[in-house]
Amino acid sequence: MEKFESRKYHLTAKLVLLKAINDIYPEFQITFRNSLNNGVYVTINGKGYVTEEEIKKIESRMNELVLEALPIKKINFNSECVTPKHLESIRTDLKELLETTGIISFFVYELGDYKTYFIEELYENTQYVDLFELYSYDEGFIFKTPKDINGVIQIPPMIDDRKLAKVYKESSKWNDIMQVSCVGSLNRINLQGDIVELIRVNETLHDKKITKIAEKILEDRDIKIVTIAGPSSSGKTTFSNRLKLHLMASEIRPLMISLDDYYINRDRIPLDENGKKDFETIKALDIELLNRNLKELMLGKEVELPKYDFSSGQRKERGEIVKISKSTVIILEGIHGLNNSLIEGISQSHIFKIYISCLTQLNIDSHNRIKTSIVRKMRRIVRDSISRNFDAEETLEMWDRVRRGESKNIFPYQENADVIFDTSLAYEIGVLKPAVERELIKIKMDSPHYSEARKLLRLLSYFTTISERYVPDESILKEFIGGSYFYNY
Repeated sequence: MEKFESRKYHLTAKLVLLKAINDIYPEFQITFRNSLNNGVYVTINGKGYVTEEEIKKIESRMNELVLEALPIKKINFNSECVTPKHLESIRTDLKELLETTGIISFFVYELGDYKTYFIEELYENTQYVDLFELYSYDEGFIFKTPKDINGVIQIPPMIDDRKLAKVYKESSKWNDIMQVSCVGSLNRINLQGDIVELIRVNETLHDKKITKIAEKILEDRDIKIVTIAGPSSSGKTTFSNRLKLHLMASEIRPLMISLDDYYINRDRIPLDENGKKDFETIKALDIELLNRNLKELMLGKEVELPKYDFSSGQRKERGEIVKISKSTVIILEGIHGLNNSLIEGISQSHIFKIYISCLTQLNIDSHNRIKTSIVRKMRRIVRDSISRNFDAEETLEMWDRVRRGESKNIFPYQENADVIFDTSLAYEIGVLKPAVERELIKIKMDSPHYSEARKLLRLLSYFTTISERYVPDESILKEFIGGSYFYNY
């Protein structure tokens, strides 16, 4: 048995799924959409829903393919090898990608008489992917493969991300409005010179959603505290400030409070399981002081809010003296904003919770998704190079630790949110591309992160470059590429 790699396992099982569907329902055209319910949401183009009987037949055929221990043949391929005959027989989304990029490489995988392509490595035999789960959901089905959970290889537990599912549906509708369904269509729009209009539509849709969120807050006069939470590189700072402007335009003067200012002194930060300081845990914050400050502010008292000095790892001797009026709304921004233990003793009726993250991204094509965590990683690489003078290697070195903190402290609470805001932009990888490439090519072959850098560079090769001069100053993307008047670099 080959070593278990969750990503490699998932992609190999995906090939088995595609082969099984092609064997029994060759008319079905499959699209892998978003991570959902600890799996991936899959739809069948032009089909309203998938029946339980169809699911059982697909699953049964997958099990047969696994038991047959069929070899999976890999063929290294690049777009230079594509002939007009190839283009006649491939899917429209893949054809559009090949026609709108430069020279790109990929792997063609053959399983029996079925073939498709992936941009990452698969196992060499179907026998290695004998654990999977399918169940019908909404208009499609959820496809689940195992993960390493505390040393045990198992299918992750059942969850129902209903609020996230709603966001994904809305995102699909937005992409329809912008007429961009995958990377090939984005490239086509860019090459045709219509990218500026797409950017403006995308940014207007963002602004429209922020307006609706502000209206929800204003409708309920009991709301006194708005918490904004999200994982690293979600755009929390820009979103918070844009929401503030919307509230101010309605004669509400918000008070901005960052949870970062409530860190305890660095020498008291608790350690994680690896013996390193855990800045992601809620125990790294002075929750007692936060609660006292919030309660006193709501009683109309004058309060000294702390200010944290990250260079010294100490709280500054003097903070900011503030006092609020009855019409003030407190905006509390930080990764723990959805955790109910953050604000104790304050009625939930006074609190409005917002979860923000880069939740969706264009597929490369209908079979190859781009994980949104990869987009956040690219955002972080660029911003770290600008604001912290970190190189890509330093960012990649800390990324796994950041992701573990998110899985423990953020994602379990995302369904607690009153509203979820998707900060992703359909065009953003095209803008990030030059800066990310510039940082990644600095990583040398002897680096432990060289392989990851090569994968990211391969992914970027599918995108045409989009000029950053088209990105408006108030865009969430400007927080990462520079030039935002909401972010201090």
